[in-house]
Amino acid sequence: MSVSLRRFGLIFLVVLLVGGGLVLWQSGFAQAVAATNYEQLQKFSKIMEMVRRSYVEEVDDEKLIDGALSGMLSSLDPHSTYLDKEMYKQMQVDTTGKFGGLGIEITAAEGAIRIVAPIEDTPADRAGILAGDIIVKIDDQLTRDMSLPEAVKLMRGKPGTPIVLTIVRSGEHQPLEVRIVRDIIKVKSVKSDFVAPGYAYLRITQFQEQTADLLKADIDELKKKAGGTLYGAVLDLRNNPGGLLDQAVAVSDLFLDKGGIVSTKSRAGRNMSFEAKTGDELDGVPLTVLINNGSASASEIVAGALQDNHRAVLIGMQSFGKGSVQSVVGLPDGSAIKLTTALYYTPSGRSIQATGIVPDVMVEDVRLSTAEKKDDENKTKSTRVFERDLKGHLNNGGKAGGKEKTDALHGEPSEAMQQRLEQDTILQRALDLLRGVHAIHAMAAH
Repeated sequence: MSVSLRRFGLIFLVVLLVGGGLVLWQSGFAQAVAATNYEQLQKFSKIMEMVRRSYVEEVDDEKLIDGALSGMLSSLDPHSTYLDKEMYKQMQVDTTGKFGGLGIEITAAEGAIRIVAPIEDTPADRAGILAGDIIVKIDDQLTRDMSLPEAVKLMRGKPGTPIVLTIVRSGEHQPLEVRIVRDIIKVKSVKSDFVAPGYAYLRITQFQEQTADLLKADIDELKKKAGGTLYGAVLDLRNNPGGLLDQAVAVSDLFLDKGGIVSTKSRAGRNMSFEAKTGDELDGVPLTVLINNGSASASEIVAGALQDNHRAVLIGMQSFGKGSVQSVVGLPDGSAIKLTTALYYTPSGRSIQATGIVPDVMVEDVRLSTAEKKDDENKTKSTRVFERDLKGHLNNGGKAGGKEKTDALHGEPSEAMQQRLEQDTILQRALDLLRGVHAIHAMAAH
């Protein structure tokens, strides 16, 4: 065996993911693989030695190996990747809800860096970044054929430092330059409010550790404020890029009393399925789920489970379509691989991969500015005529001040929520639907 191959054998461990376990072939691994594979490893070793010997500048063996591993995994699909020590450590921090950066979830597709979704209340979100935007430049570096880890590294940085993203956006004729100042990203994965008296608003921005527990606590608090009973609820998963599978299952289970949640199928035949346990935290009240093209992965698991079990009406736009499961396996040197190991399926057997979840009610995600809202109201008022507008109309004869009394006992929406409702057309449709269902149930009860 050549010196270069021996050196390669010390550096490069053949890594296989077998049923969630890791098999490391170190000494004598060449005898365990097919001859053709051994020839390919020899080829790799020779090329590496040529680079080390002839490249114009001195190279670092570890960087060469890291680059080879990154290329190997990223060639499989947009979500498989090699994580060096720094990236792996950062990924572990990300799932706890506090990290430095811009606040966007990205993926690599067809040689481009595409934004899955901006994370709510982060620098990217405040700068106007949208799901579906394509990043063509990070500062002065073109992103064509850039790997996902490379793009992530460029966008991370010291809080307070600026970065300019050049993006291509659907409907815009020219690329847009967006200046964003990096910050410590503290993601609050669950937010809640009343969208109207008696109607809960539940927002999940990402599926992180403890998301299901936080959501349950918020539901309990809203029920308490509503006098023990809710009329309906909105679960907002828009621009939620996903997160932890176990939390998606736990969140789905909060709203289901029985039935399947999700199943996964792998090439190795190690399939898993998850079933709901008894107990619906909302006590069966009407539920709507909001999704859009920024709803991905874990969000699609929840939306698909609630749709297939006929527990909720989905409103909005078709979701992103990430129906694959990645296993992250740490390596002895502190690095890791993230490898696509399975596809997941909704309770009815649908694969979401590359197709997404189609909502029951399609509504364009249009946000009206305050000025646009007032302009629409003024136009409507100018053409709307009531009996009271006619000269000489008869008075009602009843008591003055016919404004309906607000049911404060069932919880009041915050001022911020009232403003949001005025501008959010999908949220308006969801509330209208819930009110309609509640009215029908009330009539049926009498």
